[in-house]
Amino acid sequence: MKGEEPNENSKLENGSQDTTKEAHHGVENGDAHVTRKRPRRAAACSDFKEKAIRLSEKTSVVKVKKNRMEEEEIDAVNLTKLGPEDPPPCRKLIDFILHDAEGNMQPFEMSEIDDFFITALIMPMDDDLEKERERGVRCEGFGRIEDWNISGYDEGTAVVWVSTDVADYECVKPAGNYKSYFDHFYEKAQVCVEVFKKLTRSAGGNPNQGLDELLASVVRSINAMKGYSGTMSKDLVISIGEFVYNQLVGLDQTSGNDDEKFTTLPVLLALRDQCKSRVELTKLPSNVSNASLKIKDTESEKEIIEDDDAKLARLLQQEEEWKMMKKQRGRRGTPSQKNVYIKISEAEIANDYPLPAYYKPASQEMDEYIFDSDDSIFSDDVPVRILNNWALYNADSRLISLELIPMKSGAENDVVVFGSGFMREDDGSCCSTAEAMKSSSSSSKADQSDAGVPIYLSPIKEWLIEFGGSMICITIRTDVAWYKLRQPTKQYAPWCEPVLKTARLAISIMTLLKEQSRASKLSFADVIKKVAEFDKGNPAFISSNIALVERYIVVHGQIILQQFADFPDETIRRSAFVSGLLLKMEQRRHTKLVMKKKTQVMRGENLNPSAAMGPASRRKVMRATTTRLINRFWSDYYAHNFPEDSKEEDGNETKEIDDEQEENEDDDAEDEVQIEEENISKTPPSTKSRKLLSQTCKEIRWEGETSGKTSSGETLYKCAYVRELRIAVGGTVALEDDSGETVMCFVEYMFQKIGGAKMVHGRMLQKGSQTILGNAANDREVFLTNDCLEFKLDDIKELVTVDIQSRPWGHKYRKENSEAARVEQTKAEERKKKGLPMEYFCKSLYWPEKGAFFALARDKMGLGSGVCSSCDNTEPDSDELKVLSKTSFIYGKVTYNVDDFLYIRPEFFSQDEDRATFKAGRNVGLKPYAVCRILAIPEGAGSKKLNPASTKISARRFYRPDDISSTKAYASDIREVYYSEDIIDVPVDMIEGKCEVRKKNDIPSSDLPVMLEHVFFCELIYDRATGALKQLPPNVRFMSNAQKTAGALKKNKGKQICETDQVDSGKWFDVPKENRLATLDIFAGCGGLSEGLQQAGVSFTKWAIEYEEPAGEAFSKNHPEAVVFIDNCNVILKAIMDKCGDTDDCISTSEAAEQAAKLAEENISNLPVPGEVEFINGGPPCQGFSGMNRFNQSPWSKVQCEMILAFLSFAEYFRPRFFLLENVRNFVSFNKGQTFRLAVASLLEMGYQVRFGILEAGAFGVAQSRKRAFIWAAAPGETLPDWPEPMHVFASPELKITLPDGQYYAAARSTAGGAPFRAITVRDTIGDLPKVENGANKLTLEYGGEPVSWFQKKIRGNMMVLNDHISKEMNELNLIRCQHIPKRPGCDWHDLPDEKVKLSNGQMADLIPWCLPNTAKRHNQWKGLYGRLDWEGNFPTSVTDPQPMGKVGMCFHPEQDRIITVRECARSQGFPDSYEFAGSIQSKHRQIGNAVPPPLAYALGRKLKEAVDAKRQEAGVAAPEA
Repeated sequence: MKGEEPNENSKLENGSQDTTKEAHHGVENGDAHVTRKRPRRAAACSDFKEKAIRLSEKTSVVKVKKNRMEEEEIDAVNLTKLGPEDPPPCRKLIDFILHDAEGNMQPFEMSEIDDFFITALIMPMDDDLEKERERGVRCEGFGRIEDWNISGYDEGTAVVWVSTDVADYECVKPAGNYKSYFDHFYEKAQVCVEVFKKLTRSAGGNPNQGLDELLASVVRSINAMKGYSGTMSKDLVISIGEFVYNQLVGLDQTSGNDDEKFTTLPVLLALRDQCKSRVELTKLPSNVSNASLKIKDTESEKEIIEDDDAKLARLLQQEEEWKMMKKQRGRRGTPSQKNVYIKISEAEIANDYPLPAYYKPASQEMDEYIFDSDDSIFSDDVPVRILNNWALYNADSRLISLELIPMKSGAENDVVVFGSGFMREDDGSCCSTAEAMKSSSSSSKADQSDAGVPIYLSPIKEWLIEFGGSMICITIRTDVAWYKLRQPTKQYAPWCEPVLKTARLAISIMTLLKEQSRASKLSFADVIKKVAEFDKGNPAFISSNIALVERYIVVHGQIILQQFADFPDETIRRSAFVSGLLLKMEQRRHTKLVMKKKTQVMRGENLNPSAAMGPASRRKVMRATTTRLINRFWSDYYAHNFPEDSKEEDGNETKEIDDEQEENEDDDAEDEVQIEEENISKTPPSTKSRKLLSQTCKEIRWEGETSGKTSSGETLYKCAYVRELRIAVGGTVALEDDSGETVMCFVEYMFQKIGGAKMVHGRMLQKGSQTILGNAANDREVFLTNDCLEFKLDDIKELVTVDIQSRPWGHKYRKENSEAARVEQTKAEERKKKGLPMEYFCKSLYWPEKGAFFALARDKMGLGSGVCSSCDNTEPDSDELKVLSKTSFIYGKVTYNVDDFLYIRPEFFSQDEDRATFKAGRNVGLKPYAVCRILAIPEGAGSKKLNPASTKISARRFYRPDDISSTKAYASDIREVYYSEDIIDVPVDMIEGKCEVRKKNDIPSSDLPVMLEHVFFCELIYDRATGALKQLPPNVRFMSNAQKTAGALKKNKGKQICETDQVDSGKWFDVPKENRLATLDIFAGCGGLSEGLQQAGVSFTKWAIEYEEPAGEAFSKNHPEAVVFIDNCNVILKAIMDKCGDTDDCISTSEAAEQAAKLAEENISNLPVPGEVEFINGGPPCQGFSGMNRFNQSPWSKVQCEMILAFLSFAEYFRPRFFLLENVRNFVSFNKGQTFRLAVASLLEMGYQVRFGILEAGAFGVAQSRKRAFIWAAAPGETLPDWPEPMHVFASPELKITLPDGQYYAAARSTAGGAPFRAITVRDTIGDLPKVENGANKLTLEYGGEPVSWFQKKIRGNMMVLNDHISKEMNELNLIRCQHIPKRPGCDWHDLPDEKVKLSNGQMADLIPWCLPNTAKRHNQWKGLYGRLDWEGNFPTSVTDPQPMGKVGMCFHPEQDRIITVRECARSQGFPDSYEFAGSIQSKHRQIGNAVPPPLAYALGRKLKEAVDAKRQEAGVAAPEA
């Protein structure tokens, strides 16, 4: 069937034509009617201009022999005609190039904005192109290109067409040198085709899918294609979202009847919009062109017509971004032989270095692993530090050159180089390697007195030379940090000089080339000659002998090549000298080492020979003291999972790092977050939908009398026989589902249906490996679940032995239970050897939706009564709406009445505002819930179900101070709301729970900056029209008589509202000590965790263990009644177990035993013993197990040094009622989750109930982003504490823990979309503190004013004087830089002027630290360094050493030219002003940075108190008031 051919205008209007015809090959007789496949066009570009071609003679890029040449396009088309054809003719192009009128090759898509032409081999429209190339006709510079199109949508493979006035051409194969230009466009075309397939019903797609689902399926499909090698990513697809949209909407006129129109398809619109928003947030890369090109986006509903320059700029930007993302993604691909590093030969450079010498440490040195920062454990973004008085050496301590280490990350390295020196944090000072530091400019007084910490380094992985101006700085990287090298030791200086000399030489050669009109004019030989002509006084002088100069340059070539590779001028980077040097290095037969994927060597102990030299440091890592149970549990795991533990040959094995996984793990850190909460449907357990295989067996009978009836009248039985298998209530049976998988079920009851079917109601049992425990689970342990099954008796395959285990609890039964477990394990191993079925045991309920393991409710299991406790606990649909009467309705399991106060999501009031995305950690613009009061409810027939989205209630809106202005919010109580006459109709599905509004005198009092109650007060009325605030009329009442009764707030809790008892939080200290849990705080720090828990009235810290003396001193100051042991926890545990006569149960080192024996008698007498400790809490330092994710050589031998083992051993030995572990957020995922799973499994092995989760401190009332992982444990019989409800708006995503079977668990919802209270800001936190200068060191000051914000009033308390408002002193240059950082939000080093300043010693220095622009690409643009805080934003994560060049560089005061003070940091963590810190300013910052924010600890403590009080109430004991 022949379709009507449109003219040019109609073709452009239609935008899409797809005419498919059968091909008749009648070439021989010449009269066959040859049909062709026309492109299905979409969004074709057609606004091209006429221009005469001026093709130079040099444009013959592709030379093909045997092919006929034609000057005229029409002649070439006619010569390749196969027979009669419809106009315009179609041909194929191979070896094609698109170029401009000057013959310069141009990217394909640039044809939109200029006149482009084609040089190609024009082929007939058949398939044997390569075999019959001689049939083609070569034509140069034909065209102009009028149009381009994409087809192949129906076939699934993109086909690109270009059109001229003469013909349409299918672009089949580009010329070799044009391939990179064309591939970029073709990949975009293929993305269009894949999106079309995924969204078109006729192609098997789903137009109703979400954006995430679409992106995932498109990426998966494209990466599965040949040639992509996994280089496609979601970001790449999003980056061309607008292009995809424009192409597909052009297909609407030819789409099938069953297909929706692309123009209005929500998922396609979402893809386009996300692309647009991404473009708005992305700056044009600096390497797009040499010109300063800026693109200003304007928002308009109308189509904007771009001029040619704007189009060119946009396309350049898009192409550069695409290439950049593709390059980053492509780094994960397999290495090619081109990617090689040419190794330096030690023999060839030996003559340029001194005679062999050996390194001897001048003082005791510490292992750098001790200083491994929390966050660097989990990512490659390691901190930058300074190393002074340094030396490098090999495993034999022989001094060695840096040149032997590859300067490319990822290169194979057969030389191991170590180092030593004095380490200190980077202060941003400008100083070259081996250059004496100028005290007036490069360092502060504190720096001059602080030589640093003597350390020895782990193996050096890579190094680089950074240069700028007259400075040359060598930087090395280990697993722990980057180190800027300053002065070498006197002994090593001669070994450093050749490297610096070569670096100076490279700079001189660059200068030579820059002085030429064209860098390529100087060949390698020319450069050698010019270098030989250098004066002897020139720092880069080598020799006047040309041969010696050439030898030196070639053998030291890698240094020169690295500097050239980092030079910004491309003509210099690609000069003839560089290619000549590479060739010479290869000719000298330097070893080529293949560059691998990004790898990281598995890190075990530091093998630096200095570790065995000199006296041992007091901070030497000590192997953990453990109980036998913990030692056995962990060692068995490593013996089972790492059987090669003892194989030394595996020591150098490397681990590949999944860049995307690392990035996603770290996402959370400061990524953009969607304000609207995602309604993610959690995948229900697959077991609920299992279809069981019926065996249709007749050998089934009941045994015994009936035992009653179910609620529906079905007869109950206690016992039955199935093929002689005796099935009893309370037993366990195995079934087989339709996939052949075995399913274990605990029999709750059995019954016979009225129709005669014999049935079982059972609860699923899961093996430990199917839970969060994974391979850390005991093979014999199974867990009861809440998933129920009803199945026929004849579905039962076999009986399974499961012991519902119940053992006595407490420290007195430790050994008894351990021995029983050992006997059972031995018995199980014997059964396994005999081939007998495994016998299981069960002692816990696994409830993944609650992120917990609970003790079994044995009194409710297997009763055979027709009632299942799991089914009773099944929660109904929480979104169900029932109108009960004119004054009452139920929604989300909460009953609402007229006059009730409730929360309304802020999106209802701000739908017209642009609130799409916000930077994580930046809370500006986020809104809390709106408070409203119900006035009227729509009438409903009885309990009729209605649609919550369309059913509206009438309510009065109450405004907040932040609805008026940020200034008003700052000066107002965070609980204050304003009455108004604004009446709104709001959909029920916008309701987020209940709250209360009272008069100010009726609200609970509190001295703490923590919100737990959903209670507000109102004294003023607000007129939105005039903005006026007036006193509230006395006749306005808020509380009914019923609401005034005690406990009213606890009734009918909201869906996300978890109220506690109304608490007078200021009375926590009145709770008697005997009514609080006697607590042991391990790794106590300065006491942030203990402070919050004690404020909650639940714990009393009687003992604390802290290794750092200043931190221990601070703990003692703030908790004077606690006994603080400033010692290693391994020593303390050993001493406790010795004191109690349990030496045989203690596994420790001789060093720990010796130190335990030396403890003072007073300390020994104060040691806690089992039975005294009711609660253990603490956060094992990450530094202790920071190497675990690199273990491979001998895992268990290294793990034994980890503090988490000792921490768990304390719990195992004392068996407290409650246990709380705190750690960094990524604790749950690093090391592939191994440590986290083992920690949970260890607690379950002890018999504890366990809950795990991640919380964001900012959502609990501090102005700081701080994500922390927690593990709760509660003894059997206790109530396992729940997670507190986040009460403040905070820009953080939902913090999830991934579970098996595609599920996840989040301990708390994200509050980015709303919360009861607004976020606490930087101004709220520190706005009242007096002004101080850089380096302020006065420990006590007057406040100089009254507190303004609610937070300031609470945090200041009754303090009359201000302590620790002291600031780290910056050196002169950093102070000047700080003064030049604009005092507005978001400013950092990028806002510094590019100029030099004169320092007090006369030295000129760059305002922009020279190392930042030169290394920005490798370090995420050094985002935030020298950054100012935003008054209306929040603090970044509190670090142990705030400094402008630190890991979190945003540390400047919003308005003052200084680093934030100790007190300001303390307030950002929620420490009251009365809290004291100890030691130097560095020690105080460290104490604060390592602490748990007390408000977060308080929220956890209140939930613990609820659990404790619940147990007391069960026992009939009144809970103490707090």
